[in-house]
Amino acid sequence: MRDPPDGALTEDDLTLTFAALADPTRRAILARLAEGEATMTELAAPFAISQQAVSRHIQVLERAGLISRTTAAQTRPCRLEPERLDTAAAWIARHRQLWTNRYDRLDAHLAALTRRADDHQQEKP
Repeated sequence: MRDPPDGALTEDDLTLTFAALADPTRRAILARLAEGEATMTELAAPFAISQQAVSRHIQVLERAGLISRTTAAQTRPCRLEPERLDTAAAWIARHRQLWTNRYDRLDAHLAALTRRADDHQQEKP
């Protein structure tokens, strides 16, 4: 799926990104790739799972656009593609601001209700 022209992820792209990030093994693979390119064998080394299982994780990350694979001689090293992470982080930041604003308005509303209730209590003889 292609990114929209403004660089924002579509809902489907976000679903793929967050689904890929939901698995701890895939997050560990991304953390390793943040240090630099690595082959499938190098990525599989720290895990007590089969190379085939690591390959499936790599495919999920690649489908989400979080990594890419290149051909170098007879190997296909994996490389982190940080743009998708940056775009997902920007989406989270935008929504965090919306949620913060809503909570601030709710706090102000509750404070006003409490003041009215207190004022009403003080008016009673």
